[in-house]
Amino acid sequence: QVQLLESGGGSVQSGGSLRLSCAASGYIYCMGWFRQVPGKEREGVARIDRDKSTRYTQFVEGRFTISRDNAKNTIYLQMNSLKLEDTATYYCADDAAYCGLEHGGYDYWGQGTQVTDSS
Repeated sequence: QVQLLESGGGSVQSGGSLRLSCAASGYIYCMGWFRQVPGKEREGVARIDRDKSTRYTQFVEGRFTISRDNAKNTIYLQMNSLKLEDTATYYCADDAAYCGLEHGGYDYWGQGTQVTDSS
């Protein structure tokens, strides 16, 4: 069972940037970034497969970039032009078979890192 650890969260002003990292304890397959706010369902932000093919939710496309370093078993989320609506707890996830933006498809999850747009 792979262990995932997110880092890089914090508080930034609107329009600012933040880079999240997710380090895994072993081999990673399809990886995704998800976010959740109180009272709402966890939503998919971006995902990336082993060949570095990417997909994004329409709400972040053009502002966020997901990437991976397979040798380091690590994925990243570069977040630019941050908005108040981006404030959430961000989670990374891994799955050997599923590679979409639905949270129910992933088997392994990190503990999350908080991202706050301070306006």
